[in-house]
Amino acid sequence: MLAAALAGCTLHAVAQPSAPQPPPDAPTCRIARLQVCVKDVVQDEAGIVTSPRHFTGTSLWWIVPFGVATGVAVHYDTQAIHDLGVHPDRENQFDKLSTDAGLYLPFAASAVGYVAGDLRHDRYMTETAVLSAEAMADAGILDEGLKYALDRENPMLDNARGGLWPHGPKDWPNSPSMPSEHAMNAWAFAHVVKGQYNGVATNILAYGLATTVSVSRVIARQHFPSDVLVGSTLGWLVGGYVLHHRSREHGMFDVSQVQTPLGRGVGVTWNLNHGQ
Repeated sequence: MLAAALAGCTLHAVAQPSAPQPPPDAPTCRIARLQVCVKDVVQDEAGIVTSPRHFTGTSLWWIVPFGVATGVAVHYDTQAIHDLGVHPDRENQFDKLSTDAGLYLPFAASAVGYVAGDLRHDRYMTETAVLSAEAMADAGILDEGLKYALDRENPMLDNARGGLWPHGPKDWPNSPSMPSEHAMNAWAFAHVVKGQYNGVATNILAYGLATTVSVSRVIARQHFPSDVLVGSTLGWLVGGYVLHHRSREHGMFDVSQVQTPLGRGVGVTWNLNHGQ
């Protein structure tokens, strides 16, 4: 089946010393140009929200597994929370851990990276800090919109039934928990950092941090497993969107659709001058 799906695609590989650069005078998001930052976030959010319109048949290769996994998680959510039991001290510890690692640490890292990049005249580090902050801003906006739209009950309520719009519009919003903001924020940050710096240690730290946050939100009984799954996946996708639309130079490999003389194909860009 996979071979049949790929049969009509032409692989177009390009090796290049660096990713295409925007015009030198193109305005970029900086503290002194906050209006550019706001514009970037608004444009990104619009693109993220409308991105389902651009899904193709090949998108089903990840949409279907994601949908199935989410459905299975939702089915077992209540059982999973009940199996965890009630342990207030443990829940408080993991709640604090996930808040520190999922919200405070990523934003602090972006701020420190921005200052350090500015002091060292390291434009790459500055760009990474800016992009990670933009990705987290995009993730936060998307998270709030989905929370209010889904209005899923928090695990702490109604014996962890996790109902959607449990009381209708009367009590809306009812402490909504899907998706997990902490998980979405951590994975958006991790994807940007990993995309900019490809070192093994960086990958382990970034994705290890995001995984820790995701697991901790469930142990803290702040979110159901499906809340974390949806938040983590969307956060990773948001981080990737920002990378592909805002980064001047990221990662070693980039995959995108291209038009070739033989028809539509898949373009693989190999960037030999990426962050280490």
